[in-house]
Amino acid sequence: MTAPTTSRAARAALVLALLVTGLSMRTAVTSVGAVLDDLQDDLHASGGAAGLITTMPVLCFAAFGAATPRLARALGPHRLLVVALAVTTVGLATRPFAGGVALFVVVSTAALAGSAVSNVLMPSLVKLHFPDRIGTMTALYTTALAVGVTAAAGLTVPIGEAGDGWRQGLAAWAVVSAVAVVPWLPTVAADRRARATTLAGPVAPTGPDAAGSAAPPARAVPMSALLRSRTAWALTVFFGTQSMQAYITFGWFARFLTDHGIESGTAGAMLAVLTALSIPVSLVVPRIPARHHRAVVGLFVVCLATAYVLMAAAPRPTAWIWVVLAGVGGGSFPLLLTLLGMRARTADTIATLSAFVQAIGYLIAGTGPLLFGALYGVTGSWALPIAVLFTALGVMTVASRRSTTPRFVDDELAASPR
Repeated sequence: MTAPTTSRAARAALVLALLVTGLSMRTAVTSVGAVLDDLQDDLHASGGAAGLITTMPVLCFAAFGAATPRLARALGPHRLLVVALAVTTVGLATRPFAGGVALFVVVSTAALAGSAVSNVLMPSLVKLHFPDRIGTMTALYTTALAVGVTAAAGLTVPIGEAGDGWRQGLAAWAVVSAVAVVPWLPTVAADRRARATTLAGPVAPTGPDAAGSAAPPARAVPMSALLRSRTAWALTVFFGTQSMQAYITFGWFARFLTDHGIESGTAGAMLAVLTALSIPVSLVVPRIPARHHRAVVGLFVVCLATAYVLMAAAPRPTAWIWVVLAGVGGGSFPLLLTLLGMRARTADTIATLSAFVQAIGYLIAGTGPLLFGALYGVTGSWALPIAVLFTALGVMTVASRRSTTPRFVDDELAASPR
């Protein structure tokens, strides 16, 4: 299926769809963290159960993301996204009213499954509808995603306090995903007419990555085929180690700050600033020309390395400095999503590549907070946990070099022996 010819109004609706879908993509995750203590008390959840609830996003993003390309070929990408957003809406609206931990986990799985599908489909839909504006459209939805992350973390508690408590605060985010369904509805007809088994036909490459021969005929690319692609593996390791550092940041930095004498309220404000910095960074980074991507990654690496050095050497006196540097350094995430849209020739292959990278990458990322916490628990010191951050950063730097080299995974698969 190729992207349908669209009127100006239809393209405006697609832009709105990307924007609102981006807003909804992480609200199921960050809203829970904001009310975790109240949730744990009311549901009589043990520490282990609370740990499971906070680990679920990584597991769901990996498991359901891996199934997305096959589902997209069977149902059509737009129809699948509409279903995913509807499932997310139902999950977000109903899980706060679960009477126990087990039901909360089951319903949360539904909400997170919808988010996982959105994670994988968004880069391919950007390629499908805006092949010549990948950076701009990726900037649009990743900035919206960052706004959604910040809003869900900061507004869930006030919304709950204005209503009947944490349950209403969580349920309120169902409104965003419900609104996101609407602008995608006209696109479902295109899936129905096409009756295609692949996500898209060939799209002529444009821009700096357009070197090489014409796009090959479209065909479904199984995830197993990407095992032979060095670029796919580089993107996966880049994604996994970048996300590992992000999950450690969100899970442990507040504790690190309070352990070094900073009051919990101030530590929370610092973490909010770190998160909010992702908004302007996400707006700018995907629009940077491809020829500068490697230099941009280098800038992020310097920011993160400096932040980690300051954490180890002078954590309290320089706290605001390293928090800001860590926030800016997190800009490699929107760059990664941009690269996913630039490393394959067709939207179908991008969907498969996105699923491959995220399914394995999130599993890599999930080990980070566990290892970080285990090392701190065993040693009682922050030295080895910080060494984990340096190690992840070093591996990310190496993987980023091939990830930022202009090439298509389609061409690698065609040239590699089967």
